[in-house]
Amino acid sequence: MTIDLNSRLATAEAIARQAGKLALDYFRKRDQLDIQTKRSLSDMVSEADRETETLIRAALSEAYPEDAQLGEEHGLSDGVSGLTWVIDPIDGTAPYLMGMPGWCVSIGLMDADGPLLGAIYAPVLDEMYLGLRGQGATLNGRPIRVTGRFTLETGLLGLGGNDKVPAARMGQLVGDLAGQGIAWTRYGSGALMLAFVAAGRLTGYVEARMSIWDCLAAYAIIRAAGGRTGPLPPAGAMLDSFPVLGAIPAAFDRLHELTRFDAPDWRL
Repeated sequence: MTIDLNSRLATAEAIARQAGKLALDYFRKRDQLDIQTKRSLSDMVSEADRETETLIRAALSEAYPEDAQLGEEHGLSDGVSGLTWVIDPIDGTAPYLMGMPGWCVSIGLMDADGPLLGAIYAPVLDEMYLGLRGQGATLNGRPIRVTGRFTLETGLLGLGGNDKVPAARMGQLVGDLAGQGIAWTRYGSGALMLAFVAAGRLTGYVEARMSIWDCLAAYAIIRAAGGRTGPLPPAGAMLDSFPVLGAIPAAFDRLHELTRFDAPDWRL
């Protein structure tokens, strides 16, 4: 079977824009949304998340019925092509529900070798990040690359955290970064901050535990923009959370040593 990745990227972009429009409509009336908690009080979901994923999955099924799909809200559906779409309808639900701009729609495609392409759309910012394996990355149609100007000490590092890791260990990491003279920031969605790495706005992004739908599209974009990313979990563990690291090549190994996310003290 011949796979036209450029066509698939164009389709992913179009669907991300459609999904972003729907999510933005809900965002403007967010005070009326029915909100539920999932794993904890800080892990929320609303009808906007579910309806946006439903739109994405239906559009992808119509365009590529042979592909598998894995989404945050509606799980895994099998396919026969060897390709899997990985969907986060609204990454950054907490800032979304609080009326902040740091959220996005994330659609990625992977094969047996990892991330193939990614489309990340931030509707409030009206920014579309696209990346395709071996063919570069763009922001609103203009080529982007990871920064070659800034280092960990002179730039900004994105940092994510959640209740899947010990709070004290997270605090220790913040202290370690400060001790190394590394300034860090947090801007809502992890997927969007990873896209900022690809655009040269951050030197890296690290989070001890994320899900594959949070990072797959962004990993594809970072790699296409000349950056490095950590490994994905093996096929049998796709639903497990795992350490995430995306960075400029010059900082990747140092961040890996600083974070040591695979160490036992990061486990609850």
